[in-house]
Amino acid sequence: MPRRAALPAKTRREIAANTASLVRAAVADIEARHGWYAALSARDRASVALVAHSGIENFVAWLSDESTVQVPAQALFDAAPPELTRSISLAQTLDLIRSVVDVVEVQAAELVGPETAPALLEAMLRYSRDVAFGAAHIYARAAEQRGAWDARLEGLVVDAILRGDADDSIQSRAAALGWGATTRVAVVAGAQPEADHAVAIDPPLVLDRLHRAAARNRLQVLAALQGGRLIVLIGETADALRDAALLTDCFGPGPLVVGPTVPHLFAAGRSARAAISGQAAAAAWPDAPRPAPASELLAERALIGDMPARSALVTRIVRPLAEAGGGELLRTATAYLDGGRNLEATARVLFVHPNTVRYRIGRIAELTGYDLGDPHDADTVHLAIRLGRLAEAGISGTASVARS
Repeated sequence: MPRRAALPAKTRREIAANTASLVRAAVADIEARHGWYAALSARDRASVALVAHSGIENFVAWLSDESTVQVPAQALFDAAPPELTRSISLAQTLDLIRSVVDVVEVQAAELVGPETAPALLEAMLRYSRDVAFGAAHIYARAAEQRGAWDARLEGLVVDAILRGDADDSIQSRAAALGWGATTRVAVVAGAQPEADHAVAIDPPLVLDRLHRAAARNRLQVLAALQGGRLIVLIGETADALRDAALLTDCFGPGPLVVGPTVPHLFAAGRSARAAISGQAAAAAWPDAPRPAPASELLAERALIGDMPARSALVTRIVRPLAEAGGGELLRTATAYLDGGRNLEATARVLFVHPNTVRYRIGRIAELTGYDLGDPHDADTVHLAIRLGRLAEAGISGTASVARS
C-alpha cells in the first residue's frame, strides 16, 4: 500500500483545532449545492451532518496517527444509523464526500499555509478515495442484503398466493414489495431454465434474470421457483399473453401457460391454478402455442382431472349449444363428431341438407369460439359433449346442463 504524505505535527494540530469550522463549512456546502439535502427529514439531515463530522474527525485522527496507513473508511459511517443507506443514495453519499474534500481544499492554505497545503490536499485525496471505495462497499452490501430479503419476501408472497392465503400479514408483505394496490394480475407457469452442463440451477440467478427482463419490458412481476416450475405473476397487465411472450427466454423448454387475468393480487390463486394445471396437461397437445392461454387447454386439463376445467367445458360449450335453436346445434355437433366429422353422413342422420349442417357448424363457431373444422377445437367440443352426458347422468365433477 502506498505511503501517505507526511505532515508536520504542528500542521496536524492546526487542522484538529479547526475541525468544528471545517464541519460547519462542509454542511453549509452540502446544503447550498445539493437540493436533495433540503428534501431529507430533520433526522436524516442530522445523520448526514454526523457523517460529515465523523469524516473530518476521522481524517484528522488518521493524519495524527503516523503508524496507520489504511484509511478507516468503515468507521466514518459507524456513527450514522444503518437505515441512512435507504434515505440517501450512493451518488448522494459521494456528493457528501466531495463537499468535504472541496471545503478542505479551499481552506487548506488558510489552515496550514501555502507550503504545506499540497501535502494536505494529497492526504485528503488519498483519504477521500478510500472513503469512496468504502462507501461503495457499504452500499453494495446493503443492496445485497435488501435483495436477499426482498427475494425471501417475494417467495413467501408467491407461495401464499398459490395456496390462497390472503391474510393481513401477506397483504402487508405484498405492500412492502410495491404490490399492495396492484390490479389486473395474471399468472404464468413454465419449466425452470435448464442447468448448464453439470452446474446446478441457481435460483437467485434465475429470478434476477427474470426481473431484469421484466424491467427492460416495463413489466411488474413477482416470481418463485417451485417444484421444477418457474411461476411468474404479472401485474397491471393489459394483455397477459403478450407480456408472457416477452419473458419466454427466462423459462426452460416446454409448455408455457398463462392463467386468466384476475382483478387483484389476492384473486391470483385462481389464475395460478389454471396456469399450473395447463402447464401440467399441455403434453397432451404437442402443438400448443407458446405461450398458450389456460383457457385453450381446457380439454387437456379436464383429462388430468381438473374439475374447474371440466365444468368450464360444459358451461362454455354444451350449455350454449343446448339452449340455442331448441338444441339443434348440440344435436348437430354431436352427430358430426360422433359420425366421423363427415358433412354428408351428418346430414343423413339429421335428415337435413349438407348446407344446413355447414351453416350450423358456422353458428357453433360463432357461439362458442370453437371451429369444428379445426382438429383441436373439434376434440375439445367432443370431450365437452361427453362430459355433458356424464353431468346428465348425475356423475359428479361436471356442471349440470339443460336437457335438449
